[in-house]
Amino acid sequence: MSTGSCPIDHAALGAAAPDSEGTGAASCPVSANAAAFDPFGDAYQADPPASLRWSRDEEPVFYSPSLGYWVVTRYDDVKAVFRDNITFSPSIALEKITPVSEEATATLAKYDYGMNRTLVNEDEPEHMPRRRVLMEPFTPEQLAHHEPMVRRLTREYVDRFVDSGKADLVDEMLWEVPLTVALHFLGVPEEDMATLRKFSIAHTVNTWGRPSPEEQVTVAENVGKFWQYAGTVLDKLRKDPSGHGWMPFSIRAQREHPDIITDSYLHSIMMAGIVAAHETTANAAANAIKLLLENRSVWEEICADPGLIPNAVEECLRHSGSVAAWRRLVTKDTTVGGVPIPKGAKLLIVNSSANRDERHFDNADDVDIRRDNATDHLTFGYGSHQCMGKNLARMELQVFLEELTRRLPHMELVPDQKFTYVPNTSFRGPEHLWVQWDPSANPERTDPSILATRLQLRIGEPSKRAISRPVTVRSIERAADDVVEVTLESATGAPLPAWSPGAHIDLELGELSRQYSLCGDPDDRATYRIAVLRDPDSRGGSAYVHEELRPGSTLAMRGPRNHFRLDPSARHYVFVAGGIGITPIVAMADRVKAAGGSYELHYCGRSTTAMALLDRVRRDHGDRLHLHSTADGTRLDVAALLAEPAEGTQIYACGPERLLTALADATAHWPDDALHVEHFTTTQRVLDPSVEHGFDVELADSGLTVHVGADQTVLAALRAANIDIPSDCEEGLCGTCEAPVLDGEVDHRDVVLTKPERAANTKMMTCCSRACGSKLTLAL
Repeated sequence: MSTGSCPIDHAALGAAAPDSEGTGAASCPVSANAAAFDPFGDAYQADPPASLRWSRDEEPVFYSPSLGYWVVTRYDDVKAVFRDNITFSPSIALEKITPVSEEATATLAKYDYGMNRTLVNEDEPEHMPRRRVLMEPFTPEQLAHHEPMVRRLTREYVDRFVDSGKADLVDEMLWEVPLTVALHFLGVPEEDMATLRKFSIAHTVNTWGRPSPEEQVTVAENVGKFWQYAGTVLDKLRKDPSGHGWMPFSIRAQREHPDIITDSYLHSIMMAGIVAAHETTANAAANAIKLLLENRSVWEEICADPGLIPNAVEECLRHSGSVAAWRRLVTKDTTVGGVPIPKGAKLLIVNSSANRDERHFDNADDVDIRRDNATDHLTFGYGSHQCMGKNLARMELQVFLEELTRRLPHMELVPDQKFTYVPNTSFRGPEHLWVQWDPSANPERTDPSILATRLQLRIGEPSKRAISRPVTVRSIERAADDVVEVTLESATGAPLPAWSPGAHIDLELGELSRQYSLCGDPDDRATYRIAVLRDPDSRGGSAYVHEELRPGSTLAMRGPRNHFRLDPSARHYVFVAGGIGITPIVAMADRVKAAGGSYELHYCGRSTTAMALLDRVRRDHGDRLHLHSTADGTRLDVAALLAEPAEGTQIYACGPERLLTALADATAHWPDDALHVEHFTTTQRVLDPSVEHGFDVELADSGLTVHVGADQTVLAALRAANIDIPSDCEEGLCGTCEAPVLDGEVDHRDVVLTKPERAANTKMMTCCSRACGSKLTLAL
């Protein structure tokens, strides 16, 4: 397919669908928007996702005649292409998108330019063996060694301009620090920064840009010099490869695997590695700071709560990442998003557009640093070709934001500046980023101690525990003996997130984190209500609420989340609550009553004086309520209640384990999906290597096999292998670390999955569940 051609067989089209005059002629089916698409135009360069909103809405897979590529813009389609690196070969990822002039080609030949395959553009079966051999320096454990250097460099560069009142962050920090970090990570001696910057830009323009024939020669000169430089440094390292860094590691690996790590391969990754480790991070940092300063309230939230920085980094990578698009070659006739694509076609997969797809991300154009699926972004790609250096980039962005929000919280963008970008299809970041501030208001002038504080970095995908928002206690009222009802409101005045019956929130109570079900009105976005029992066997959470909490107290809250959802299609509901388990159940009963549904509510307790929210339950559900009080001799006969299965009936229960166990026994003869329970506590036990066994986990989408030791969780093993997977409670209670299972029998140890879900064996909680046999295959 040549640039400007149309991939449609017009002869066949005309024969099948003659026009109104019966001539058999037919017009090109390329739409006007598709024909006008220009990835080198101002709109795409400034904001690729916004420029392609029309495509996501109307034509998510289209052919661009001017580019000669099919363009893919929706999340599910882009991820599907990334997942299948056989049908969609990465071999053209580094192909020059603009035809090269003869003079430029001759210029490159003068420098013996011989850029070959790298991890980015290599097909199987060569790619994965090399990736496995070269992976170790990218694991979180190894990357931790670079943190002190990243912090030191960032501090030194900010010191240079902190008292000046104005700076171009790109020129004065965001280009040079990532470059130095990249060289340090690679194990390359630090050379002239200005020259390397010119080389790096030239490589980008040479591969993904549209230079004029005259510009191509200059670009080729710099690329050729870059190639020679890479070879010179490689020769130096070969003389003594004993040092730290990815290149010395690769040279040592070549001695053990000479057939996998060849000389030409080392030269190519030497050059590509500098660009990959440097330029994308520098651009990502500039994009992130620009985005946050444009959304001032978000910037101020991070300044007030640095714990939000890890998720802010993910949201910035999602909303305005530095990697706009990748390219793939179609190896066989196939379909993408239902559109037939022929063998030999070229794809421009716009992952930045996928990251703003409303079908996957709610209010995708908004900047929401508490977005619970921000880490689903495709800025690092996905599958076997996902960026190996993703966690080094995350580390750098976290350190940059921590240093700037601490020392220059009053920093702002210089008004009316025009942002420019190096024209290319795939990598973007402002060439300059001017900011200003009042040096006399620098916090360190009045409190030098802030320079000594630092956050504990998380290397890898951020924990869901990092996504919190401040809430204030509006009131605390007695709800029963040893039970208080706590009403919470947003500390910022913003509406609280929407929730549905069965949802819970996590509250940070001093050094503890505890989960509480919401029992208020889901339509009330101004307040949340929870009820907390003072438990004599408490591990500290309920004691904190009863003894320390006061109206006006401010807490960090995460959520809400819901793994105990109400099925709206049931004919009849049986609600069973034991003690404080009434909290999620009453919200469910409220919802069914409001919808005019059929239900009954069984509320069990030691005595009526100890039953929380009883006045409310009596008032709102009196005609459907059945009270069961041990003190009054009216204990619930679970077996009698559930003796006969009833078609279309769903049972929802929350309470002590003995009640839930009795319900499980009593419904053994019911359909598997009839009983739904919410647990108070986990059944997880500490791993005992003497009774556990090790097993392998094959990752179908990543092409890796990870061994899980007898003393190790699946979650820990995945993270050690540089595989992103979120988590929160890590006790099998919350469901955050769920992973899809393709093969192998799971030893389920969580309290999240239902009996039918366990029997289906299609998902597992990686923080606690294990393999029954020697192997599991996960869709990761």
